[in-house]
Amino acid sequence: MTRETPFAPQLQTNIEHIRLLMGESTDFVVREIAISCSKRAVLFYLDGMIDKPTLQDHLLAPLQERRHGDEFSLSELKDCILNAGEVSFVFSIEDGLQRVLSGSVLVVLDGAEEGISVAMPGWEDRDITEPKLQTVIRGPQDSFTETIRTNTTLVRRRIKDIRLRLTTVQVGAETKTDVAIMYIQGVANDEMVRQTLEKLNRIRENRVLEGEYLEENLREGKIQTIFPLFYNTDRPDSIAAGIMEGKIAIFIDGTPFVLLAPALFVDFIQSAEDYYQSYLYSNFIRILRYIALFICLLAPAIYIALTTFHQDMFPTVLLLNLAAQREGVPFPAFVEALIMEVTFEILREAGIRMPRTIGQAVSIVGTIVIGQAAVEASIVSAVMVIVVSITAISSFVIPSYSMSIAIRLLRFIFMGLAAVFGIYGLTIGMILLIIHLCSLHSFGVPYTSPVAPFNASKERDAILRFPYGRR
Repeated sequence: MTRETPFAPQLQTNIEHIRLLMGESTDFVVREIAISCSKRAVLFYLDGMIDKPTLQDHLLAPLQERRHGDEFSLSELKDCILNAGEVSFVFSIEDGLQRVLSGSVLVVLDGAEEGISVAMPGWEDRDITEPKLQTVIRGPQDSFTETIRTNTTLVRRRIKDIRLRLTTVQVGAETKTDVAIMYIQGVANDEMVRQTLEKLNRIRENRVLEGEYLEENLREGKIQTIFPLFYNTDRPDSIAAGIMEGKIAIFIDGTPFVLLAPALFVDFIQSAEDYYQSYLYSNFIRILRYIALFICLLAPAIYIALTTFHQDMFPTVLLLNLAAQREGVPFPAFVEALIMEVTFEILREAGIRMPRTIGQAVSIVGTIVIGQAAVEASIVSAVMVIVVSITAISSFVIPSYSMSIAIRLLRFIFMGLAAVFGIYGLTIGMILLIIHLCSLHSFGVPYTSPVAPFNASKERDAILRFPYGRR
């Protein structure tokens, strides 16, 4: 716990102590001004963190106008002279400097044992742009930014309800990151809100720079899982929809991604565009997503199991064709699939990390060239290239990137089970996977609900979307 140091009556003592705490930072400004014939004041702020026109018009100008007038007290300065937005007293140097680090100006008067904090944030913000991860053809085209107040405003524009609540805490001993939770009182579970705030206040991380820092601290129990237990998105409409369903949104200053809890498995297969298109088309696309999910998870494993243990399940003509293609391939099906899957994952990661102007082209050309060269060199068969390609394309159909990562990792486990036990291994793997999913909870809510446990009232938007007015 940091010891609170009160302001000293001597202005020079305060200046020396504050300079000692802030060090020799070149962006830390200490500006002394005369506010009357016999009294001085000093302003502390960080260059680049405040709005300088506001500083000049709403703080310096009022003080200079009274420079040759009567003396005034700290309360008169706060209530009558300063016409800035948020003005408040601070009673310790540490509290005042913490506000300076958040974009405020600290005003200290000679002879006063308190300071005044004037909020004047003025750093550069990124403009609101289109969503990058969850794009839609029809629907809102705005996304969150790295500024927490901009993000909360984007949600408030969509939910004009007086019951909408916003509570902000600071998390991280070093970063003092602003973290806010937003919910609708009376719709969200009160106990869930209380527990969320308690968990945030108990976090002892030194730094919080992104949502993952919070996710790992807010997870329930000791069960480790690769599945995401928080829904994260950069779309304000998705967060607004979740809040109206009784969920809690968690905003983290410095990241354009907002967390939503509780998160269910079905949430990661749904897209915001499902609600902006005809329900018939939306249901068709949802069915395609579930098919793509199973292809992404099981396609290479099924191919390995069939070619290794269950050749009799192939039609004769297809079996002969596969045997002809695999003639000369030196590796078993599992090693063959492993080579191609790892190669594609490397190309995918390279395409993400490379400059955008060439990343996509390199990943596409690299995939085609490597696949064709591998087939011609008899390292892999042509069918394996087709299977891996379909699997990779199916992974892009899953709307949530975090869920896509989990499915991609599980794919390798199922490939190993298929190589050792065949179809029996896949069956055992699926049973264990379902048991694991049913054991997970997100903020006390079963991860597989409303399917298991079954909830008929919420089934109308779980797998399929019913028409509006009939839900």
